Amino acid sequence: MGNRLSKIYTRTGDDGSTGMADGSRMSKADSLFSVMGDIDELNSHIGLVRAHLAQIANDQGLPQRLQEHKEIDFTQVLIIIQHLLFNIGGELAMPEYEGINADHVSWLEQQIDAMNNHLPPLKDFILPTGSVLVSQLHVARTVCRRSERQAVMLQQQRAQAIRPTAVSFINRLSDWLFVAARFCTDPVQVSEVLWNNQVLQDLKIDKQ
Repeated sequence: MGNRLSKIYTRTGDDGSTGMADGSRMSKADSLFSVMGDIDELNSHIGLVRAHLAQIANDQGLPQRLQEHKEIDFTQVLIIIQHLLFNIGGELAMPEYEGINADHVSWLEQQIDAMNNHLPPLKDFILPTGSVLVSQLHVARTVCRRSERQAVMLQQQRAQAIRPTAVSFINRLSDWLFVAARFCTDPVQVSEVLWNNQVLQDLKIDKQ
């Protein structure tokens, strides 16, 4: 691996194409690379979630629910998710490689249930804001949704280009990120920010 990565630039992509694992070349405008790029962006955002979480733990301690429910190893789950997203990128680059299976999707569903069991019922819409950590989880969620849309488009164009389990995992991950944003909202410090119809009713707009 070290030898493969020792040369960073090759100039071979200057014509707008890129090399695949099997030695073939494809246009960088292909929808496959839209999915790969979105997955890479999503993985980076989750990395930023980990960085925020570590900073919060050092500065003021973990959010209340993470302290109360230590059986939920939030940091470890984030690490596993990053590795699985990396595997999806591997599947896209190497169709013969299987890095995601149904067990991974079931595992993510178990993580969602574990957090959701400790949350109050959701009775209204939530605005994507709150603490920096919660806001970053919502950013990751929106990028995940975009990744899913691109993945479904690719699936419809070339079903063999992406495995159904990868699409399912991305879909379930957006649910995990939503629940995680709720779970990391510290009810003592920052409450969930709910959509409030009164805000727009009170808005005064001068009509020209």
